[in-house]
Amino acid sequence: MRTLTSIDRAPPITVMTADDHPMFREGIASVLADEADMQLVAQACSGREAIDYHRRLLPDVTLMDIQMPDMNGIDATSAIRAEWPAARIVVLTTYEGDVHAQRAIKAGAAGYLLKSMLRKELLTTVRNAHAGLRSIAPAVACSLVGQWHLEALSKREVEVLRLAAGGQSNKRIGVHLAISEETVKVHMKSVLAKLGASDRTHAVTLALARGILELADCRAPDWR
Repeated sequence: MRTLTSIDRAPPITVMTADDHPMFREGIASVLADEADMQLVAQACSGREAIDYHRRLLPDVTLMDIQMPDMNGIDATSAIRAEWPAARIVVLTTYEGDVHAQRAIKAGAAGYLLKSMLRKELLTTVRNAHAGLRSIAPAVACSLVGQWHLEALSKREVEVLRLAAGGQSNKRIGVHLAISEETVKVHMKSVLAKLGASDRTHAVTLALARGILELADCRAPDWR
């Protein structure tokens, strides 16, 4: 009986990580280090660095965080896929947000994985992505289905909510957007109804969870 030699073995799946938190990258590295069929070839700490590494190394699978400085993971995914349509990228996130998931899928991500599920799902997700299969965490899929009945916010409503998240009053929001304070109130009432929120703070919390707003939106704008 013929035995399998090192020459017969398939080359390992090359993996790149992109995340701005060193401890998180180290955690992924430790998990991949124990797998004979995987090899970590690069660790990027920003979206632009991920594009540069991908261009030079062409990893089989990229694990891409959404929230990163310089360029977010979804925009980086779109840029990489524009150059290499066959690139297999798994988006990693802390949130189950349906807007994030929709944007990631639209950008061509091969998977969408919650960071809280990495220990259980990471290796299977990497192997599935390498095999050309798409993986979406069950919690994310449920979130997507659960939000289908909700009406999307308009562009103006998102603008109003973003400014409210930054701590601006209705009056200041109106001045900034060149609309009346009463119009701001109408938009905010619509936002609360569409999100099923009880007040502005609740609306911001729900918008963050769904990916409608980013954490950066909660900072007070510099209108000097």
